[in-house]
Amino acid sequence: MSTDVSKSTPPQAPTVPSARDPFSAMREEMNDLISRIWGGQEGKLGGLSMNPALDVAENEDGYEIHVDVPGVEAKDFDIQVHGNTVTVSGKREEKQEEKNKRFHRIERKSGSFSRSISLPTDINEDAVVADYNDGVLSIRLPKTEKSKARKIDVRK
Repeated sequence: MSTDVSKSTPPQAPTVPSARDPFSAMREEMNDLISRIWGGQEGKLGGLSMNPALDVAENEDGYEIHVDVPGVEAKDFDIQVHGNTVTVSGKREEKQEEKNKRFHRIERKSGSFSRSISLPTDINEDAVVADYNDGVLSIRLPKTEKSKARKIDVRK
């Protein structure tokens, strides 16, 4: 029996379970679902918007977020941290159409974007570091001392 590979759906990134407000988790899942359904479109009246892909990872000291945003200049990013929520915003300027060229396809998106991520613990806002290299924005977000897991010794 053969299957038609062209009709298969692309693999989805695994979700990261966390102990957070269930309404925040539901809101994020709904936003992701809407993004997948509309393919980056906000509806017929809203037009196209950038919706950069991102990864969030955790280790014992904090979190790392990597956002794919090629073509954006470092000065055009705005990163804000409040408690356990990180908001990454930015914009990619539209290139002016060149005269004497007839475009057959224009797929590269330009415009503004904003992504908010709720993390399971609070962040040390004063120690956040962001780097931009080869089209990838990397943000390191250390946990607050009270948010870090501590090993408790058992007395004998």
